[in-house]
Amino acid sequence: MRSFRWADFILPSTLQLAPFIKLLLEPVGCKRTIDRIELGLHEALVNAVLHGNEGDPEKSLRVRRIMTPNWLIWQIQDQGKGIPASSRISTLPIELDAENGRGLFLIHQCFDDVRWSRTGNRLQLAAKRPA
Repeated sequence: MRSFRWADFILPSTLQLAPFIKLLLEPVGCKRTIDRIELGLHEALVNAVLHGNEGDPEKSLRVRRIMTPNWLIWQIQDQGKGIPASSRISTLPIELDAENGRGLFLIHQCFDDVRWSRTGNRLQLAAKRPA
């Protein structure tokens, strides 16, 4: 039986995310699950850097990876003020050429469960483990 495992990571607020995302995905194993989750993690981390930390390289991100027997979970926390509950929309923007609004939609499509902290600066993303 697989046990409960977690790891904490602190990284600078940067868009150089590819190596870090590979590290976050190491224990996943299933290629199809990795492909789906990779897109969602990328969107969540970019949002944390650009919107949460406002692109400030002096700020950092904290990510906790939690592996349980049934779930793969990532908690992403930035140092920003948090996204208001009214802005946590998981639908596509009405205007096709809108510059913003697709990231949260993609995040919700990639994960089985998406939850925000009360303050809105920590996002928990969970995917069911493949059978």
